[in-house]
Amino acid sequence: MGKDLAERFPDARAVFDAIDTALGVGLSRIMFAGPEEDLIATQNAQPAILAHSAAVFTIVRTKLGAGGAPVTAAGHSLGEYSAYVTAGALDAAAAAKLVRRRGELMQKAGEERPGTMAAVLGLPTKEVEAACEEASQQASIAVAANINAPDQTVISGDPDAVTRAGEACKKRGAKRVIPLKVSGAFHSPLMGPAKNHLQLALERTEFSDPAFPVIANATAEAVKDAGRARRLLADQLTAAVRWVECMQHAARIGDEGGGGGGARFIEIGPGQVLAGLLKRIVPEANVVSLGTADEVTKFMEAA
Repeated sequence: MGKDLAERFPDARAVFDAIDTALGVGLSRIMFAGPEEDLIATQNAQPAILAHSAAVFTIVRTKLGAGGAPVTAAGHSLGEYSAYVTAGALDAAAAAKLVRRRGELMQKAGEERPGTMAAVLGLPTKEVEAACEEASQQASIAVAANINAPDQTVISGDPDAVTRAGEACKKRGAKRVIPLKVSGAFHSPLMGPAKNHLQLALERTEFSDPAFPVIANATAEAVKDAGRARRLLADQLTAAVRWVECMQHAARIGDEGGGGGGARFIEIGPGQVLAGLLKRIVPEANVVSLGTADEVTKFMEAA
């Protein structure tokens, strides 16, 4: 993970080195060589994904500026922290420390009150939300946690409630309900114990006003000041990721900033999942994914 970037681009290598130093552990070694069980542990996976995104951005930032300054940024769940890095609100090394702490808190909350998540495919979000409400009881809840696309929603909560909600979704016409391998009920009230501790970590981290607005997962609003950013990043732990609304808002901002030429989206970091979701939310969107050294090189060499 990210090894090709570090070998080809000195700036990327510098990002990985700075994050290793900040964390006091050889995160890049785990990223480059594994073992996989260490990499997927949430306290490593979260800063690893952020480090990968920050490394790509460090390489392409001059090219982005030459093509017109970015007008907004957004990131899915953990990616919201990477978005603030691109907007200059957070230093990459400080952000890595912050998300490592976030991972530890989420892991602990999941151990104290075990929960689970499941992806619901082929059912409108309102139907999924109704199924969750129907399945929830006083001591056992399920909620819509990730609103990823008009017909793709991830539900989260207590295992029995998530199972009931999944069955209710099938009865309402869902094509598939896929259990996810997670260590907790993320973006649900079950993460409540972690929220106050994360808020404290956010307050202790140097945070600047973003150079351009960052669209918040919890509300889909364009955030322009550090104080509001901190509050919404803490809220994000227990709130739904409103990704459909986030991308719709980003498209509107991009259309306005593009002088009528339409919004141009650039996905940075591992994989192409967000580009795929975007095309289902904003079908006419112009999007490119930059994660591998080859993809980044091609982008940098393009006219």
